[in-house]
Amino acid sequence: MGELPSEIYASIVELCEAGDDFASVGDFPDALDQYWAAWDLLPGEKTQWEAATWLLAAIGDANFLSEDYVAGRDNLSLAMHCPKAIGNPFLHLRLGQCQYELGEFRRAADELARAYLLEGAKLFSNDDPKYLAFVKSKLIPPPGGWPEDGPAV
Repeated sequence: MGELPSEIYASIVELCEAGDDFASVGDFPDALDQYWAAWDLLPGEKTQWEAATWLLAAIGDANFLSEDYVAGRDNLSLAMHCPKAIGNPFLHLRLGQCQYELGEFRRAADELARAYLLEGAKLFSNDDPKYLAFVKSKLIPPPGGWPEDGPAV
């Protein structure tokens, strides 16, 4: 895997920034339009590029925040086939949250546990507390209970 040509990379970044601007005000349909336009610029096998990882993260986040959990699950699952995705706490968090909302609790527990063990409770701090409570209910607490910010990694 090489690097994207600079002009393509610059266009992708520009589209993503526009998408982020839309997402920051809750306009997820327009954000998704920008992110998908950026995705379309990826040449060849799209999942080979690191840019695909963060594009799909943005897409999956917008899906989750707009409560389109099926699309979120599908896009974040695809992201897991991209470079440096496995082990990315945010990707595991959002994928687990989508699975939780779809009632796929075994898979949700796996993904949310990965997120929690990688990043701790602070990763969950901006989301509904039900996700952190759920993952803690699936893990065996250490002697003395959970540290305030989650596991020491």
